[in-house]
Amino acid sequence: MDELQVVEFVATYLKKKGFSEAENALQAEIQRNKSSNNTNPIDILNDPELSKFFRTFSESEDGPARYQDEYSKLRSWTYSSLDLYKHELLHVLYPVFIHCFMDLVAKGHIQEARTFFNNFREDHEMMHLRDLQKLEGVLSPSHLEEMEFAHSLRHSKVNIKICQYLHKTQSTKMLGIINERINFQVSPGQPSSISDDAEIVTLIGSNQDAANQINQKEVHWGLLEDSLENRLEKTGLISDSEKAEGENKEAEIDENKKRPVEGGKQGASIKKLKKDKAINATAKTARLEANTVSTAPRVKPDLALPVMPTEVEQSILEDLRNRVHLSSAALPSVSFYTFINTHNGLNCASISQDGSLVAGGFSDSSLKVWDMAKLGQQAVSCLQSKVYTPVLEGENDTTPREDIIGPNGRKRSYTLYQGHSGPVYSASFSPLGDFILSSSADTTIRLWSTKLNANLVCYKGHNYPVWDVQFNPQGHYFASSSHDRTARIWSMDRIQPLRIMAGHLSDVDCVRWHINCNYIATGSSDKTVRLWDVSSGECVRIFIGHRSMILSLAMSPDGRYMASGDEDGTIMMWDLASGRCVTPLMGHTSCVWTLAYSCEGSLLASGSADCTVKLWDVTTSTKEWNKQTEIVENSANQVDASLFFTGTPLECFHS
Repeated sequence: MDELQVVEFVATYLKKKGFSEAENALQAEIQRNKSSNNTNPIDILNDPELSKFFRTFSESEDGPARYQDEYSKLRSWTYSSLDLYKHELLHVLYPVFIHCFMDLVAKGHIQEARTFFNNFREDHEMMHLRDLQKLEGVLSPSHLEEMEFAHSLRHSKVNIKICQYLHKTQSTKMLGIINERINFQVSPGQPSSISDDAEIVTLIGSNQDAANQINQKEVHWGLLEDSLENRLEKTGLISDSEKAEGENKEAEIDENKKRPVEGGKQGASIKKLKKDKAINATAKTARLEANTVSTAPRVKPDLALPVMPTEVEQSILEDLRNRVHLSSAALPSVSFYTFINTHNGLNCASISQDGSLVAGGFSDSSLKVWDMAKLGQQAVSCLQSKVYTPVLEGENDTTPREDIIGPNGRKRSYTLYQGHSGPVYSASFSPLGDFILSSSADTTIRLWSTKLNANLVCYKGHNYPVWDVQFNPQGHYFASSSHDRTARIWSMDRIQPLRIMAGHLSDVDCVRWHINCNYIATGSSDKTVRLWDVSSGECVRIFIGHRSMILSLAMSPDGRYMASGDEDGTIMMWDLASGRCVTPLMGHTSCVWTLAYSCEGSLLASGSADCTVKLWDVTTSTKEWNKQTEIVENSANQVDASLFFTGTPLECFHS
C-alpha cells in the first residue's frame, strides 16, 4: 500500500471507532496535503486489503465477554509486574474498571455489567467504596445520564502520573478505554516514591483541565487592612510586650541564681535552672520565628463589614497583647467540657469566642446553651453543700426557659431554644456572643438572641437538610451548606440568600469563612474542597486529594493555609495561593469531625471519632513548604513534582 492508502485506512478506522475529533483533524490535514488530481477513493465495502486490515477489530468487538477477558488480562499483567512499577500501574486499573462497567451498561448488557462489577469490585473497595456504592445503582443506560457523577466521568479524562508508557498489547478494548478516558502525565526518572498519592487515584467526576484552569485565578489571601492585628503591628505593641516578657523572665532566672541552695537540693535546682533556660530559649526562638515570618499582605474587604464596639475592640486588643506563642516547647493549657446524659442525641457543639457560652444541637430539634459562669457558681455551691451536680447535662424535658425547675427538682443549668422541626446539625455564635445561628434537617436556619433568649428570624432557601452554618468572622453575614449541593451567603437583615455557590457534585458537608471575609471554603462528599469568591460567587480554587468525604475545615489566622479533614481520618493542609497540598497529617483512624488553629497559627487541633484529640505542629511543615516553593520558583528548569511532608502530632488526648 502506498502512503495515501495508509492514510485513508487510518481515517476509516478512526470513523469506525468513533474518534470524531481525531478523524476531523486527520481529514483537515489530508485536505491540506493531497493534490486534487491523484485522489483514489477507496471502496470501503469491497476493498480486500481494507477488509483484511479491519478483520482483527471486527471479530466480536462489541461482545460483552471481551470486556471481562481483556480486563482480566490487564489485571493479571499489572499484579505480576515488577514491584518497582506495580503501584503506578495499579492506578490504571480503577478508572479502566469503572469505564468498562459503564460501557457495558451503555450498550445494554446489563446482566453482564453486573457480573463484571461484582467479579472485580473487591479490588477497589478499600479505596473507593463510596464511588462503588453510587455506581451500584446504575441499572440502565438512562441512569448514566441522570446520575451526575457517572455523567461527569463519561465526559472527562482521568489524570494519572506514570514514569513510562504501557507495553504493547493485543487487548484493543482496554487500550481504547485507556486512550479515551485516561490522560498520562509522564514524569522523568524512577517511579514516584509516594505509592498512595491521593491525587492520582481519586476520580473527582469533573474535568481536570477545568480544575487546573480555575486554580490559575488569583486569590488575595491576606488580612484585612484595618484588622486589629495590623494595628498592633503598626504601633509595635506586640514587640514591646514580648520584650517586657523576656526581661521579666531573665530577671526571674537571675533571682533563681542568687537563691542559696543547700545539700542535695543543689543538683536538682541546677537541673531545673538549666531546664528553665532551655524552655525559655525555645519559646523565645518560637516567638522570633513567628515574628520573622513574612508579613501577610493586606487586602480590602469586598463586603460592608459592621463596626465593632469600642469596649469589645479594647478587650480583643488586650488579648492580642497577652497572647502566648505556642510551640512544641510551649503547649497550651487544655479544658474539656463533657456532655452527659445526651443518649446519643447530641449532633453538634459550639463555643463562643470568649469561652463564656457553650451550645449544643440535639436530635430532638432543640438547641441548648450553657453559661459557663453560672455553671462555675453552681459547682462552688455544690462543693460547699457536698452535693454532686453533673455538668452540661442533657435533660429530656421541653420547658422553654432557663429558670424553671426541671423534672429532677433542680433548676435547669441551660437555656432551651425550641423552634426547629428536625434535628439540629450545626450551631455558630456571633463574634460578640449576642447571637447564635442553628441549622436543621427541616431545611431552615434560625437566628437566636442570647440576650433575649428568643428566636428572631427563620431563614428559608435550602431545599434539603442544612448540614452546617457559620458566622462571618466580623459578624452580620453567615454562610450555610446543604444536602442540596449548594452553599449560600446570607446577611442577618435579609431572609433571602445574597449568593448561591453551586458546583459540587454531592452534599456540601461543611463551610468556613476566610479570615479576610472575602472567601468561603466548602467541603463536600464529592471528595473535593472548593474556595469561593464571596463578591462574585465564582469558584476560584478546587483542592483535589482526599479519598473520602470532607467533614471539617479550618482557616489559618494569617489566611494563607487551610486544613481539611475527611472520613478516613486524613488531614490535609493546603496552600490557598497555589491550590496544592502542603502536607498530609496522618494519625487518626476514623472520621475527623472538627479542626481548629491556635490563635497565632502554630498549632492545629483535631477531634476525631477515634476518641482522640490531637495537637499538630504545623510550623515546621509550612517552613519546609515555603523553602521548597522558593526553590521551585527560582529554578531555571521546571520540575513537575508534588511536595509532601508528613506531620506527626505533638500531643494526643484520649477520651
